[in-house]
Amino acid sequence: MCKNLCKKTALSTIVAMLASINAVAAAASPAPAPIAAHVDIPYVAGAHSRPAGARRQGALYRVLRAGQVAYLYGTIHVGTKEFYPLAPEVGSALADAGTLVLELDTRANEAFTLAVAKHGSYAPGDDITRHVAPATLAALTQALHALGITVGSMAHFKPWLLANILMGFELERSGYEREQGIESFLLTAAQAKGIGVAELESADYQLSLFNTLGDAEAERYLREALRDLANGSSLRQARATVDAWNSGDAAALNVLISSATTGGSVLSEFTRSTLLGKRNPEMAARIELIMQGGKTAFVGIGLLHLLGANGLPQLMSQRGYQVERMY
Repeated sequence: MCKNLCKKTALSTIVAMLASINAVAAAASPAPAPIAAHVDIPYVAGAHSRPAGARRQGALYRVLRAGQVAYLYGTIHVGTKEFYPLAPEVGSALADAGTLVLELDTRANEAFTLAVAKHGSYAPGDDITRHVAPATLAALTQALHALGITVGSMAHFKPWLLANILMGFELERSGYEREQGIESFLLTAAQAKGIGVAELESADYQLSLFNTLGDAEAERYLREALRDLANGSSLRQARATVDAWNSGDAAALNVLISSATTGGSVLSEFTRSTLLGKRNPEMAARIELIMQGGKTAFVGIGLLHLLGANGLPQLMSQRGYQVERMY
């Protein structure tokens, strides 16, 4: 089983990027207040004259300054066949692009494997049994056994990686596939068009961020994930995320960013401070550098990165770019 599982852990690349939208804050947390998702970003003229019932998944922005152009498109990293075709504005933006920019080129499994070994695995002779409480280990054992997996085959992985792997399996069992994710679609489109692909980050960097969690926080992260998987809230939040993305509804997107960043869980704090708070400004700087290369860039990036006062549209506006919300 371990051999098959190790092949499938490439899914946790996606799950790591999705962690902030695949689980919810602790159920005991107070109801979050709405967070403005698109403050001061004007619509492009005519954006509201779209045919009734037309697709408008996620969110799409155009960024301009002194002849430099980029499109920011909010994605989710797993999907279903029903996601397609994408909105016509997305197709037009892709046709206009000379470079596809993603958080990661998800075809690069070797880089992810190396990053897992470096950041997500214990040193030889060490394993998770030395780092978590017996109650946590018992809950993990139960969750793995339900999937037909032994603890021994997974004991070399750190708690935060195991949490992401388990959430990945939950998504897969519920019909969400990596191959149907928006990044996979965009990579296929880029290959067909013959345009280059640039990365905003690296697998090594993304997993190094999770590895900043100390033993206590990492165990809490795992316990929260096991709880949410057991009570169904993880899957409910994943479905809410898909529905919000699929509708492109501003109110639903406001709820999404608020629920992901509000509460006392390790996940909500990590999302607020690191997955978004640290990475978004770094991504904005990287996008600006890519735009200075002269080619129109189509940036496909996890939806949460486009939302809220610290979202990429706001950050690019603060850098002096004209930012228009296309839908």
